[in-house]
Amino acid sequence: MSHSPLILDGNKLAAEIRSELREKVKQTGKSPCLAAILVGNDGGSESYVAHKMNDCAEVGFQSRLIRFPDSVSSQELLQAINNLNTDPNVDGFIVQLPLPPSISNQSVIQAIAPQKDVDGFHPENIGKLSLGLPGFVAATPWGIMELLRRYQIPLSGKHAVVVGRSNIVGSPLSVLMSRPGADATVTLTHSKTRNLKELCQQADIVVAALGIPGFLTADMVSEGAVVIDVGTTRVPDPSHPRGWRLKGDVDFESVAPKCSAITPVPGGVGPMTRIGLLMNTWRAFETK
Repeated sequence: MSHSPLILDGNKLAAEIRSELREKVKQTGKSPCLAAILVGNDGGSESYVAHKMNDCAEVGFQSRLIRFPDSVSSQELLQAINNLNTDPNVDGFIVQLPLPPSISNQSVIQAIAPQKDVDGFHPENIGKLSLGLPGFVAATPWGIMELLRRYQIPLSGKHAVVVGRSNIVGSPLSVLMSRPGADATVTLTHSKTRNLKELCQQADIVVAALGIPGFLTADMVSEGAVVIDVGTTRVPDPSHPRGWRLKGDVDFESVAPKCSAITPVPGGVGPMTRIGLLMNTWRAFETK
């Protein structure tokens, strides 16, 4: 049985939330400030940060971009982080990952003041998430939960299978989905899970967050499932002006006809991730 699934349009939803946020900024008459530290000139990181700065301008936030070459020392980077931690004019900031191999991601993340950690990666914020305490939730899991909420996709009593256990997406999302109020039963799987196909076939909701293009195929999904595609891998495409296009972890063409709802790539989870960062910055501004 094939039919047209509901397309969970992250672009449309993100535009709605940006306009709500713009109104809040107008009402308060004050402008939150988001800063970003960018090391080197990785193409993906450059475009992510440019999007984030544009988003800030659109909703009336201030933004600040601090650039360092690949050759930056850990000491210089930690000093810049400390400066932002203590700057009363900066509400929240991010250090764009990945960093050069010579710098420890973890030492950088732990140097960020938890109350300014709008990426939600600091151990304190991850701990608060696990305990159900107020803190910053990583932007992608937040964006996925908001997408499901606003499209009124019920989670309560549903079996959700999350494929991928990263600290940035899979693990925090599994916690959020199983929390009181969401009430899904969650199976967190990964590349070493033996009966992955069978588990996905049993799921009401499948979240594909492995980073392997086209990994989730039609034979892994049951009729009427909701499928959330977190993958954004650049694959070569000579027909595209940039010479590449974004491909998700889901084989969209074969999977979509079986689904009741599905996110596209691009235009699904990605725009909601960007909104998650803005919402965290707004919360940092409100609670300081």
